Amino acid sequence: MSLASESLKYHSRDRKGKLEVIPTKPVETQYDLSLAYTPGVAEPCLEIQKAPDTAALYTARQNLVAVVSNGTAVLGLGNLGALASKPVMEGKAVLFKRFADIDVFDIELNSEDPEDIIRTCQLLEPTFGGINLEDISAPTCFKIEETLRKTMNIPVFHDDQHGTAIISSAGLVNALRVAKKDIADVRVVINGAGASGTACANMYINMGVKKENLMLCDSKGVIYAGREDVDPDHPRYNPYKANFARKTKCRTLDDAMKDADVFCGCSVANVVSKDMLKSMADRPIVFALANPDPEISYPEAKAARSDVILCTGRSDYPNQINNVLGFPSIFRGALDSHAVDINEQMKMAAAHALADLAMEDVPDYVSAAYGLGFLRFGPEYLIPKPVDHRVLLRVAVAVAKAARDSGVAKLPIADFEAYHNQLEKLLGKGRHVTRMFIDKARVHPKRIVFPEGNHSKILRAANLVCKEKIGHPILIGSRDSIINQANELGISLEGIEIMDPWTIPEDEFNTYVEDLWKHRQRKGITLDDARRLMRNQNYLGMMLLRQKKADALVAGVSQAYAYTVRPALQLLEKKHGIKHVYALYALVLKKRNIFLADAGVNLNGLETEDLAEVAILAADTVRKDFMCEPRVAMLSFSDFGSVHHPLAKKVANAVKIVKDIRPDIIIDGEMQADTAISEKWLRTVYKFSSLEGEPANTLIFPDITSANIAMRLLSEFGEGVPVGPVLLGMEKAVHLLEKNCSVGQILKMAAFAAVDARQ
Repeated sequence: MSLASESLKYHSRDRKGKLEVIPTKPVETQYDLSLAYTPGVAEPCLEIQKAPDTAALYTARQNLVAVVSNGTAVLGLGNLGALASKPVMEGKAVLFKRFADIDVFDIELNSEDPEDIIRTCQLLEPTFGGINLEDISAPTCFKIEETLRKTMNIPVFHDDQHGTAIISSAGLVNALRVAKKDIADVRVVINGAGASGTACANMYINMGVKKENLMLCDSKGVIYAGREDVDPDHPRYNPYKANFARKTKCRTLDDAMKDADVFCGCSVANVVSKDMLKSMADRPIVFALANPDPEISYPEAKAARSDVILCTGRSDYPNQINNVLGFPSIFRGALDSHAVDINEQMKMAAAHALADLAMEDVPDYVSAAYGLGFLRFGPEYLIPKPVDHRVLLRVAVAVAKAARDSGVAKLPIADFEAYHNQLEKLLGKGRHVTRMFIDKARVHPKRIVFPEGNHSKILRAANLVCKEKIGHPILIGSRDSIINQANELGISLEGIEIMDPWTIPEDEFNTYVEDLWKHRQRKGITLDDARRLMRNQNYLGMMLLRQKKADALVAGVSQAYAYTVRPALQLLEKKHGIKHVYALYALVLKKRNIFLADAGVNLNGLETEDLAEVAILAADTVRKDFMCEPRVAMLSFSDFGSVHHPLAKKVANAVKIVKDIRPDIIIDGEMQADTAISEKWLRTVYKFSSLEGEPANTLIFPDITSANIAMRLLSEFGEGVPVGPVLLGMEKAVHLLEKNCSVGQILKMAAFAAVDARQ
C-alpha cells in the first residue's frame, strides 16, 4: 500500500481526524455537574472578573494555544486554502500535545486579507495563552506577526519563520564546532527570501555572522543593492529583502556560492549542483532544507564533497532540521513563565540549548527509535532527535530563563530546579521518579560499584552518575579495555575509579581472598576456590561492599539474574532477624505507582511468616525510598474468607502477623487482585477493610510465579515503567538490572542504590 493511501486511511479510520476534547474534571454525579457548570461555575467567573490573571488558575487558557492559518502556504504545496490546511493544523496540535503537553485549538481562517487575520487573533486573546501562526505566505505573514506582537499581551510565534531559523541556528553552531570555524569569519549564502529564509538570515546575524558576510538569494538570484525591488521608490519594493541587499558583483546563486563556508536552502528542489558545492570553501556546511526534495540530494552532496557537513529537512538522513525540536518546548517555557512575547533572546536561548544538548551522551531509546547504533556528537549528529525527551527539559528551561532575564515574563519562574522537575513529571511519572531518586542521592553521594565495568552501557551510565553528582562510580574490569572504550565513546573518566581484578595490589587481593575463604570455608569453598572467585567481577564487587570500600552495587545488564544474586547471598549478610531476601518491583503507571513483591528471588514458595516478612520489608521500602505511604494488599484467589482453602488461610494468617507486630502498616487480605485496586469494591462490598475504601499500592503475591507474571503483564499492557528489581532484606545496598536494559534505567537504579545506601 502506498504512502498516500496509508495516510488517507490513517486520517479517516475510527474517529475522524487527529484530535478530540476530553474533560479533565469528573462529571459523573449531579454534584459534579453543579461544580462544572451552573451554579458553581459562577464563582471562578467572578474571581476572574475581579483579577483577570486568575484565569490561569481557574481555566485551561494558560496551557491553550491557537494554531492559526489561512492555508496560503501549506507545506510545500502552495495556496491550498483554509479548509485544505486543516489536516496540517491538526497535526501541529498533535505535536504540541505529544512533545510538550500543550493543548491546541486549530483555527483555519477563510481570508487572504491580513487585516482579517490580525483582527480575528486580537479578538481571540481572552481564549488563548499563545498563538502559533502557520502556513501563511510571505510577505503577508511578516505584517501579521509584527502587528500581533505589538498589540497583544500573549506570545505570538510564526513557526515557518522562526522554527527553521532556531533549529538551523543550533545546527550552525555545532557544524562550525565540527568544522573548526569561527562564526564571525564565515561567509553565508541563503537561498530563499520567504518567511523561513529571511528569519534564518536575521537569526544567523544575531548568532554572530557578520551582515556583510551574508548573501540572500531568491528565485531571481542575488538580492543586490540597486535591484528594483529593493528601491524604496519602486512599486515592487520589498523592505524585508531590502534589509539584506548587498553591494556585490554576484548576480546568480552560482556566483554567490563560490568560496562560501555555509549554504542554507529554504527554497526548492535541485537548485544546487555538484559543481556549485565543489566551488565552496573547505569543510563546507550545507543546509538543504527544501521538503520533500532538498536543494541537493544527500547522496549527490556526499559524492561531490567528502568533507561536506550536511543537514536536510528529511528524517531518512542524518541531521534533520525539524521544527518540532523548537515550537513545543519554546511555547512551554513561554506559557509557564506567563511571557507576553517570544523575543530574540528566547529564540537564541532555545538554539543554544539545542546545540549544547547534541554534545551530551545520547540515551539508548533515542538510537533505538531510529534503528541506529550508538549516536555521538559529530558530522552525522549535530542536532538532537525529536524523540529525545531532554529537548523539552533543556529548551523550555532556557526559554523561561530568557523570558525572565529579558523582562517579558509576567510571572517569572523563581525555582528552576523545581521547574525542571515539574517538566520531568509532565513527560511521565517514570522520569519524575528517576529525578526524585537523583535529587535525594545528591544530598549524600555514595560509592557505587559496577562489576560490569567493561560494558559500554555501564561506562556511559557511570559518566552520567558523575555528571548528576549522585555518586562516585567504581568500575570493575580491564583497565585498558575501559580506557579504550571511553576514548571511543568520547567519555571522560574524571571522577570514575577503575579496579582491574588482575592488577589489584597483592596484599589487598590476599585480604579479600582470606575473607572469602574464612566466610565460606565450611560451605565447600577452598582457599584456591576463593582465589579464583576473587578474580570474578561479581564476587570482587560484593567483597568491596563487605569490606566497606563501596556503599552500593548495581549489576545485571549483561548477565543472568542468578549470577548477580548468588555472590550477594554468599558474601553479604541479611538484615538482622530477616529470614529471606526478596525482590520488589515498582511499576510507574499513568495514574498511580504500584509495588509488587516477591517477583524474583524465592523459587520454592513462601510460608506464612515469609509473607509477613516480605510485606513489612516492602512497606518500609515504599515509605522510605519511594516516599509513598504504603497500602498493602496480601493477594490470593479468595476475598476475605470467600474460599476455605489452606493457601488462602496462609495469606490471611500473614496479615494477622503484620498487624500484630507492625500496627503502623495499613494492610489487609486475603483478597483478589481486582479487589485490591478497586476503589468501588473497597468502598461498598468490602468497606470494612483496613484499606478504608482506598486502593492498595503495594501488592504481596503468594509466590514468585504469580508475582513475576503480573509484573510482566502490567509492564506491557499497562504501559508501566518498571523500577527494579530492588532486593529487600540485604544489609548492603545491592540492586539488580534487567538484562539488556537502557543506560537511563542503569542511571535510575544507581540513584536508587545510592538512596538505599544512605537509608
